[in-house]
Amino acid sequence: MKNYILKRLAFMVLTLFVITLVSYTMMRLAPGDPTRPKALGSEGAGVQRADQRDTLAGKLMREKYHLDKNPLIGYGYWLKDVVTRFDWGSSIVVDPGAPVMKVIASRLAPTLKINILSILLVYLCAIPLGIYAAVRRNKLDERAVTVMLFLLYSLPGFWVGLLLLMFFAAPHVLSIHLGFIQFVLCSPTLPVAGLAPAEYLTWGKSTWEILWATSKHFILPVLCLSYAELAGLSRYARVGMLEIIRQDYVRTARAKGLPEWKVIGKHVFRNGLIPLVTLFAGLLPELIAGSVIVEYIFSINGEGNLSLLALTSRDYPLMMALFTIGAFLTLLGILLSDILYAVVDPRISIQ
Repeated sequence: MKNYILKRLAFMVLTLFVITLVSYTMMRLAPGDPTRPKALGSEGAGVQRADQRDTLAGKLMREKYHLDKNPLIGYGYWLKDVVTRFDWGSSIVVDPGAPVMKVIASRLAPTLKINILSILLVYLCAIPLGIYAAVRRNKLDERAVTVMLFLLYSLPGFWVGLLLLMFFAAPHVLSIHLGFIQFVLCSPTLPVAGLAPAEYLTWGKSTWEILWATSKHFILPVLCLSYAELAGLSRYARVGMLEIIRQDYVRTARAKGLPEWKVIGKHVFRNGLIPLVTLFAGLLPELIAGSVIVEYIFSINGEGNLSLLALTSRDYPLMMALFTIGAFLTLLGILLSDILYAVVDPRISIQ
């Protein structure tokens, strides 16, 4: 396995080089120039009012970031700074002059919080649902659960986020008329912006009051981030369980008279989780990269929102750092998936 890991790491370096080269070239060839729209402000919001490319300040900035050179030459300067000095440069537009890694680190905590909670919620709910669907296959209740999960999986994230925003932003009453019967549903008011309450810094609050006020801010973003993953992961769990249930050793365990719960828990559960364990490593890039849609809708200053600001403002150093981190985590997740697959299933050997 050691030789396999070393080969994969060498291949990762080569792949990462190609990804960053293509990303930098496409970024430079795309329309837009961060040194021109000085009126855009610190976050890239506004309208271009003057063309400042020919001004002295614009020329100096273009020389500083090597934007006056060929994209391949500019990439060479960027790669040299990253490899030799681990210098990712400084932000041009989003936070002018601030080191790129400092800008990224300042937005990391909110993204980690909502994504860790989302992953925990997804796995805690998807595994029991997958086991239940596998055990009760072809039954009426299992088909109802399957239809519900397919419906959840088909709902677009931005639409669900806007519905949650509309229904829980203020006290709202929904009336449903069914003939002569009227159902009245009153939605509770939940925070829909940010992850920290305004009263968090006020005095006179107990620990439980602060904890409850803070936790309410996570309900809607985590729910919007989790429902599709829950639907997809539960289907993977069901397929994995069904494949194991059909094995000969499971039939032998049942023939010996073991209770059904022991057959499922001892003989099926562990082997059926192999696909879920390998899929877990694939969640690593999402854990850091965040969700652009969820963070934008619920005004969360995380990595997803930062990526959107960097793209819209053409902040080249920040964009390259985000691209590189995302690519590295994706490749690392693939490698971890292969290793975990061999660890969980001893029948598989990787060389």
